[in-house]
Amino acid sequence: MKWTSANYTPINEFLFVGLTNNPLLQIILFLVFLTFYFTTLVGNLGMIALIMVSPRLHTPMYFFLSNLSLLDVCFSSVVASKSLVNLLAERKSISFIGCAMQMYFVIGLGSTECFLLAAMAYDRYVAICKPLLYPVLVSPRLCIFLVVGSYVLGLLHSLLHTVFTFRLSFCQSNEINHLYCDITALLSLSCTDIYINELLIFYVAGFVEAITLLSVLVSYVYILANIVRIGSAAGRLKAFSTCTSHLTAVTIFHGAILILHFRPKASSGSSVQDVGDKILSVFYTIVIPLLNPLIYSLRNKEVKDALGGFQRKVYNKIMS
Repeated sequence: MKWTSANYTPINEFLFVGLTNNPLLQIILFLVFLTFYFTTLVGNLGMIALIMVSPRLHTPMYFFLSNLSLLDVCFSSVVASKSLVNLLAERKSISFIGCAMQMYFVIGLGSTECFLLAAMAYDRYVAICKPLLYPVLVSPRLCIFLVVGSYVLGLLHSLLHTVFTFRLSFCQSNEINHLYCDITALLSLSCTDIYINELLIFYVAGFVEAITLLSVLVSYVYILANIVRIGSAAGRLKAFSTCTSHLTAVTIFHGAILILHFRPKASSGSSVQDVGDKILSVFYTIVIPLLNPLIYSLRNKEVKDALGGFQRKVYNKIMS
Protein backbone atom coordinates (compact mmCIF):
# COMPACT_ATOMS: atom_id res chain seq x y z
CA MET A 1 0.00 0.00 0.00
CA LYS A 2 1.19 3.53 -0.80
CA TRP A 3 0.60 5.97 2.02
CA THR A 4 0.34 9.62 1.05
CA SER A 5 0.16 12.56 3.40
CA ALA A 6 -2.66 12.92 5.92
CA ASN A 7 -4.79 14.95 3.51
CA TYR A 8 -5.00 12.16 0.94
CA THR A 9 -6.57 8.74 0.73
CA PRO A 10 -4.12 5.83 0.42
CA ILE A 11 -4.07 4.24 -3.04
CA ASN A 12 -4.28 0.45 -3.10
CA GLU A 13 -4.90 0.01 -6.81
CA PHE A 14 -4.97 1.77 -10.16
CA LEU A 15 -7.62 1.71 -12.87
CA PHE A 16 -6.82 1.64 -16.59
CA VAL A 17 -8.71 3.94 -18.97
CA GLY A 18 -7.92 1.70 -21.94
CA LEU A 19 -8.69 2.33 -25.61
CA THR A 20 -12.50 2.16 -25.58
CA ASN A 21 -15.54 1.51 -23.39
CA ASN A 22 -17.56 0.01 -26.24
CA PRO A 23 -18.21 -3.68 -25.36
CA LEU A 24 -18.16 -4.80 -29.01
CA LEU A 25 -14.89 -3.00 -29.72
CA GLN A 26 -13.41 -4.48 -26.54
CA ILE A 27 -14.22 -8.00 -27.76
CA ILE A 28 -12.69 -7.21 -31.18
CA LEU A 29 -9.56 -5.79 -29.51
CA PHE A 30 -9.38 -8.84 -27.27
CA LEU A 31 -9.38 -11.16 -30.29
CA VAL A 32 -6.78 -9.00 -32.08
CA PHE A 33 -4.51 -8.82 -29.01
CA LEU A 34 -4.93 -12.54 -28.39
CA THR A 35 -3.97 -13.32 -31.98
CA PHE A 36 -0.89 -11.10 -31.76
CA TYR A 37 0.13 -12.54 -28.42
CA PHE A 38 -0.38 -16.16 -29.47
CA THR A 39 1.61 -15.55 -32.68
CA THR A 40 4.36 -13.90 -30.63
CA LEU A 41 4.59 -16.93 -28.33
CA VAL A 42 4.58 -19.44 -31.20
CA GLY A 43 7.09 -17.47 -33.28
CA ASN A 44 9.59 -16.75 -30.53
CA LEU A 45 9.36 -20.08 -28.71
CA GLY A 46 9.57 -21.80 -32.11
CA MET A 47 12.72 -19.80 -32.90
CA ILE A 48 14.29 -20.82 -29.57
CA ALA A 49 13.42 -24.49 -30.17
CA LEU A 50 14.77 -24.38 -33.75
CA ILE A 51 18.08 -22.90 -32.59
CA MET A 52 18.37 -25.53 -29.85
CA VAL A 53 17.78 -28.53 -32.16
CA SER A 54 19.75 -27.30 -35.20
CA PRO A 55 23.55 -27.75 -34.87
CA ARG A 56 24.16 -25.34 -37.76
CA LEU A 57 22.62 -22.57 -35.64
CA HIS A 58 24.86 -23.16 -32.62
CA THR A 59 26.82 -19.96 -33.22
CA PRO A 60 27.15 -16.70 -31.25
CA MET A 61 24.74 -14.88 -33.58
CA TYR A 62 21.95 -17.37 -32.91
CA PHE A 63 22.78 -17.57 -29.22
CA PHE A 64 22.02 -13.84 -29.08
CA LEU A 65 18.93 -14.35 -31.23
CA SER A 66 17.56 -17.06 -28.92
CA ASN A 67 17.96 -14.69 -25.98
CA LEU A 68 16.26 -11.93 -27.97
CA SER A 69 13.34 -14.29 -28.57
CA LEU A 70 13.17 -15.12 -24.86
CA LEU A 71 13.17 -11.40 -24.05
CA ASP A 72 10.34 -10.80 -26.51
CA VAL A 73 8.22 -13.56 -24.96
CA CYS A 74 8.67 -12.09 -21.47
CA PHE A 75 8.27 -8.49 -22.64
CA SER A 76 5.05 -9.19 -24.50
CA SER A 77 3.66 -11.34 -21.66
CA VAL A 78 4.13 -8.60 -19.06
CA VAL A 79 1.76 -6.30 -20.96
CA ALA A 80 -0.48 -8.63 -22.99
CA SER A 81 -1.52 -10.94 -20.14
CA LYS A 82 -3.01 -8.13 -18.04
CA SER A 83 -4.36 -6.24 -21.05
CA LEU A 84 -6.26 -9.31 -22.26
CA VAL A 85 -7.86 -9.79 -18.84
CA ASN A 86 -8.82 -6.12 -18.60
CA LEU A 87 -10.41 -6.06 -22.04
CA LEU A 88 -13.02 -8.54 -20.80
CA ALA A 89 -13.25 -7.21 -17.24
CA GLU A 90 -15.83 -4.67 -16.19
CA ARG A 91 -13.38 -3.12 -13.72
CA LYS A 92 -9.97 -2.69 -15.34
CA SER A 93 -7.78 -2.58 -12.26
CA ILE A 94 -4.29 -3.50 -11.11
CA SER A 95 -2.95 -3.54 -7.56
CA PHE A 96 -0.37 -1.00 -6.43
CA ILE A 97 2.31 -3.69 -6.13
CA GLY A 98 1.21 -5.25 -9.43
CA CYS A 99 1.56 -1.89 -11.16
CA ALA A 100 5.06 -1.39 -9.73
CA MET A 101 6.10 -4.87 -10.89
CA GLN A 102 4.62 -4.35 -14.35
CA MET A 103 6.42 -1.04 -14.81
CA TYR A 104 9.66 -2.56 -13.52
CA PHE A 105 9.60 -5.39 -16.05
CA VAL A 106 8.42 -3.24 -18.97
CA ILE A 107 11.32 -0.80 -18.48
CA GLY A 108 13.77 -3.53 -17.46
CA LEU A 109 13.11 -5.89 -20.36
CA GLY A 110 12.94 -3.01 -22.84
CA SER A 111 16.30 -1.68 -21.61
CA THR A 112 17.78 -5.18 -21.72
CA GLU A 113 16.74 -5.48 -25.35
CA CYS A 114 18.55 -2.20 -26.12
CA PHE A 115 21.79 -3.61 -24.66
CA LEU A 116 21.30 -6.99 -26.34
CA LEU A 117 20.77 -5.41 -29.77
CA ALA A 118 24.01 -3.47 -29.22
CA ALA A 119 25.81 -6.75 -28.38
CA MET A 120 24.41 -8.29 -31.57
CA ALA A 121 25.78 -5.34 -33.55
CA TYR A 122 29.22 -6.03 -32.11
CA ASP A 123 28.87 -9.66 -33.18
CA ARG A 124 28.09 -8.59 -36.76
CA TYR A 125 31.00 -6.11 -36.72
CA VAL A 126 33.51 -8.79 -35.75
CA ALA A 127 32.04 -11.36 -38.18
CA ILE A 128 32.41 -9.02 -41.17
CA CYS A 129 35.38 -6.82 -40.28
CA LYS A 130 37.56 -9.36 -38.41
CA PRO A 131 36.40 -12.81 -39.61
CA LEU A 132 39.68 -14.58 -38.86
CA LEU A 133 39.57 -13.41 -35.23
CA TYR A 134 35.84 -14.12 -34.81
CA PRO A 135 36.22 -17.33 -32.70
CA VAL A 136 38.58 -15.48 -30.34
CA LEU A 137 36.83 -12.10 -30.12
CA VAL A 138 33.32 -13.58 -29.81
CA SER A 139 34.02 -16.53 -27.53
CA PRO A 140 31.26 -18.45 -25.69
CA ARG A 141 32.40 -16.84 -22.43
CA LEU A 142 32.07 -13.35 -23.90
CA CYS A 143 28.63 -14.17 -25.32
CA ILE A 144 27.38 -15.24 -21.89
CA PHE A 145 28.96 -12.15 -20.32
CA LEU A 146 27.24 -9.84 -22.83
CA VAL A 147 23.83 -11.46 -22.34
CA VAL A 148 24.06 -11.50 -18.53
CA GLY A 149 25.42 -7.95 -18.58
CA SER A 150 22.47 -6.82 -20.72
CA TYR A 151 20.00 -8.21 -18.17
CA VAL A 152 21.88 -6.75 -15.19
CA LEU A 153 22.17 -3.27 -16.68
CA GLY A 154 18.60 -3.29 -17.97
CA LEU A 155 17.05 -4.40 -14.67
CA LEU A 156 19.21 -2.02 -12.61
CA HIS A 157 18.16 0.83 -14.87
CA SER A 158 14.53 -0.13 -14.36
CA LEU A 159 14.96 -0.44 -10.58
CA LEU A 160 16.11 3.17 -10.42
CA HIS A 161 13.00 4.47 -12.20
CA THR A 162 10.64 2.17 -10.30
CA VAL A 163 11.93 3.18 -6.86
CA PHE A 164 11.80 6.90 -7.63
CA THR A 165 8.33 6.63 -9.21
CA PHE A 166 6.61 4.64 -6.47
CA ARG A 167 8.01 6.78 -3.67
CA LEU A 168 5.73 9.55 -4.95
CA SER A 169 2.27 10.34 -3.60
CA PHE A 170 -0.53 9.70 -6.08
CA CYS A 171 -3.48 11.95 -5.29
CA GLN A 172 -4.62 13.43 -8.59
CA SER A 173 -6.47 10.24 -9.49
CA ASN A 174 -5.96 6.48 -9.57
CA GLU A 175 -6.97 6.25 -13.25
CA ILE A 176 -4.03 5.54 -15.56
CA ASN A 177 -4.73 6.90 -19.04
CA HIS A 178 -2.92 4.02 -20.66
CA LEU A 179 -3.08 0.27 -21.36
CA TYR A 180 -0.41 -0.63 -18.79
CA CYS A 181 1.60 1.02 -16.01
CA ASP A 182 3.57 3.43 -18.16
CA ILE A 183 5.97 5.68 -16.26
CA THR A 184 4.86 8.94 -17.89
CA ALA A 185 1.19 8.15 -17.28
CA LEU A 186 1.94 7.42 -13.62
CA LEU A 187 3.94 10.61 -13.14
CA SER A 188 0.97 12.64 -14.38
CA LEU A 189 -1.03 11.30 -11.39
CA SER A 190 1.46 12.46 -8.78
CA CYS A 191 0.71 15.37 -6.46
CA THR A 192 4.35 15.60 -5.36
CA ASP A 193 7.33 17.08 -7.17
CA ILE A 194 8.44 14.91 -10.12
CA TYR A 195 11.47 17.00 -11.08
CA ILE A 196 13.93 14.24 -10.10
CA ASN A 197 11.90 11.68 -12.06
CA GLU A 198 11.98 13.89 -15.15
CA LEU A 199 15.73 14.28 -14.79
CA LEU A 200 16.13 10.50 -14.52
CA ILE A 201 14.07 9.95 -17.66
CA PHE A 202 15.91 12.64 -19.62
CA TYR A 203 19.46 11.87 -18.52
CA VAL A 204 19.58 8.21 -17.42
CA ALA A 205 17.03 6.71 -19.84
CA GLY A 206 18.33 9.08 -22.52
CA PHE A 207 21.89 7.91 -21.87
CA VAL A 208 20.87 4.23 -22.14
CA GLU A 209 19.08 4.89 -25.42
CA ALA A 210 21.93 7.05 -26.79
CA ILE A 211 24.80 4.74 -25.83
CA THR A 212 23.15 1.57 -27.15
CA LEU A 213 21.98 3.21 -30.38
CA LEU A 214 25.39 4.85 -30.87
CA SER A 215 27.08 1.47 -30.40
CA VAL A 216 24.93 0.04 -33.18
CA LEU A 217 25.57 3.00 -35.47
CA VAL A 218 29.35 2.89 -34.96
CA SER A 219 29.39 -0.86 -35.61
CA TYR A 220 27.51 -0.39 -38.88
CA VAL A 221 29.75 2.47 -40.01
CA TYR A 222 32.70 0.06 -39.78
CA ILE A 223 30.65 -2.74 -41.37
CA LEU A 224 29.60 -0.59 -44.35
CA ALA A 225 33.15 0.70 -44.79
CA ASN A 226 34.37 -2.90 -44.90
CA ILE A 227 31.64 -4.03 -47.28
CA VAL A 228 32.43 -1.22 -49.73
CA ARG A 229 36.01 -2.53 -49.97
CA ILE A 230 34.83 -6.01 -51.07
CA GLY A 231 35.69 -6.49 -54.73
CA SER A 232 32.66 -8.34 -56.13
CA ALA A 233 29.03 -7.23 -56.02
CA ALA A 234 28.04 -10.77 -55.00
CA GLY A 235 30.48 -10.64 -52.08
CA ARG A 236 29.15 -7.27 -50.94
CA LEU A 237 25.56 -8.52 -51.14
CA LYS A 238 26.39 -11.69 -49.21
CA ALA A 239 28.17 -9.75 -46.45
CA PHE A 240 25.39 -7.18 -46.12
CA SER A 241 22.66 -9.85 -46.15
CA THR A 242 23.99 -11.20 -42.84
CA CYS A 243 23.18 -7.82 -41.24
CA THR A 244 19.82 -6.88 -42.77
CA SER A 245 17.69 -8.78 -40.24
CA HIS A 246 19.46 -7.22 -37.25
CA LEU A 247 19.44 -3.76 -38.84
CA THR A 248 15.71 -4.03 -39.53
CA ALA A 249 15.00 -5.11 -35.93
CA VAL A 250 17.12 -2.26 -34.53
CA THR A 251 15.42 0.34 -36.75
CA ILE A 252 11.91 -0.74 -35.74
CA PHE A 253 12.69 -1.11 -32.01
CA HIS A 254 14.67 2.10 -31.50
CA GLY A 255 12.37 4.02 -33.83
CA ALA A 256 9.39 3.12 -31.65
CA ILE A 257 11.27 4.11 -28.47
CA LEU A 258 12.31 7.49 -29.86
CA ILE A 259 8.81 8.32 -31.08
CA LEU A 260 7.11 7.08 -27.91
CA HIS A 261 9.39 8.47 -25.19
CA PHE A 262 11.69 11.15 -26.59
CA ARG A 263 9.54 13.42 -28.70
CA PRO A 264 8.91 17.06 -27.65
CA LYS A 265 6.28 17.53 -24.93
CA ALA A 266 4.41 20.05 -27.04
CA SER A 267 3.29 17.23 -29.35
CA SER A 268 1.29 15.46 -26.64
CA GLY A 269 -1.74 16.21 -24.54
CA SER A 270 -4.76 15.97 -26.88
CA SER A 271 -7.20 13.07 -26.82
CA VAL A 272 -6.13 12.12 -30.35
CA GLN A 273 -2.51 12.10 -29.21
CA ASP A 274 -3.42 9.96 -26.18
CA VAL A 275 -5.00 7.36 -28.48
CA GLY A 276 -1.93 7.57 -30.70
CA ASP A 277 0.31 6.94 -27.68
CA LYS A 278 -1.69 3.85 -26.73
CA ILE A 279 -1.56 2.45 -30.26
CA LEU A 280 2.19 3.09 -30.38
CA SER A 281 2.55 1.34 -27.02
CA VAL A 282 0.71 -1.70 -28.40
CA PHE A 283 3.10 -1.69 -31.35
CA TYR A 284 6.12 -1.38 -29.04
CA THR A 285 5.14 -4.02 -26.48
CA ILE A 286 3.11 -6.55 -28.50
CA VAL A 287 3.67 -6.11 -32.25
CA ILE A 288 7.49 -5.70 -32.28
CA PRO A 289 8.03 -8.95 -30.32
CA LEU A 290 5.84 -10.60 -32.96
CA LEU A 291 7.84 -9.11 -35.84
CA ASN A 292 11.32 -10.12 -34.68
CA PRO A 293 11.03 -13.88 -35.38
CA LEU A 294 9.41 -13.07 -38.75
CA ILE A 295 12.25 -10.70 -39.65
CA TYR A 296 14.93 -13.24 -38.74
CA SER A 297 13.19 -16.18 -40.39
CA LEU A 298 12.01 -14.56 -43.64
CA ARG A 299 15.26 -12.69 -44.30
CA ASN A 300 17.76 -15.28 -43.08
CA LYS A 301 18.84 -18.17 -45.32
CA GLU A 302 20.41 -20.15 -42.46
CA VAL A 303 17.19 -20.08 -40.43
CA LYS A 304 15.12 -21.07 -43.48
CA ASP A 305 17.55 -23.92 -44.27
CA ALA A 306 17.47 -25.11 -40.66
CA LEU A 307 13.67 -24.96 -40.62
CA GLY A 308 13.52 -26.91 -43.87
CA GLY A 309 15.90 -29.54 -42.50
CA PHE A 310 13.85 -29.85 -39.32
CA GLN A 311 10.64 -30.26 -41.30
CA ARG A 312 12.24 -33.00 -43.45
CA LYS A 313 13.38 -34.84 -40.32
CA VAL A 314 9.90 -34.69 -38.82
CA TYR A 315 8.36 -35.84 -42.13
CA ASN A 316 10.80 -38.75 -42.45
CA LYS A 317 10.07 -39.88 -38.90
CA ILE A 318 6.34 -39.76 -39.51
CA MET A 319 6.64 -41.68 -42.77
CA SER A 320 9.05 -44.33 -41.40
